[in-house]
Amino acid sequence: MADKLIEIFGVISALIYVYLQIKLRWGMWIVGMVASLVYVYVFFTAKFYADAGLNVYYALASVYGMWCWRKGGAGNNSAETIPISRITFRQGIVYAIITTALFALMRFVLARYTDSPVPTGDAFITALSIVGTYMLAKKNLEQWHIWIVVNAVSIGLYFYKDLYPTAGLYIVYTILSFYGLWRWRRDMLAERANFAQ
Repeated sequence: MADKLIEIFGVISALIYVYLQIKLRWGMWIVGMVASLVYVYVFFTAKFYADAGLNVYYALASVYGMWCWRKGGAGNNSAETIPISRITFRQGIVYAIITTALFALMRFVLARYTDSPVPTGDAFITALSIVGTYMLAKKNLEQWHIWIVVNAVSIGLYFYKDLYPTAGLYIVYTILSFYGLWRWRRDMLAERANFAQ
């Protein structure tokens, strides 16, 4: 029962994190750090080792994200920091190569050295999530495309491992990712229009 309560707390904090992410609020990084630390425990106990490690990365990446988002507007709590941007074709190729290399390495380690029941799925969502989090720190619009795929695949994995509150969270995440993509695209166009005036 205690594990389920911890998981539910993680779900609630993760939902708050995504809400703040969509709204472009700097405080999302603090809430995200808390949610990540909770999910280190949840995923480790479920034997999703790559996901547990990923949440350690998320917690550390929160510090980097805080710095990136503040660098353009030190001290404020709004979106007046670095602008939302699109990735270039070259950046897309680099991200794809990094994702593929991370996937191959994690898949090998999970399949060979752990008792992970789903090494391919675990490695896939972890590799994409590492790159997606970096893109979020840089405010790349395309990070939402990554999250749509990650969240949709995660639903099946978490149902498979009986993590029903977390699977429910990822259903909501998938829906919110589509909304986030729309909202960020709208905000990016507004930023550009304001800059042009």
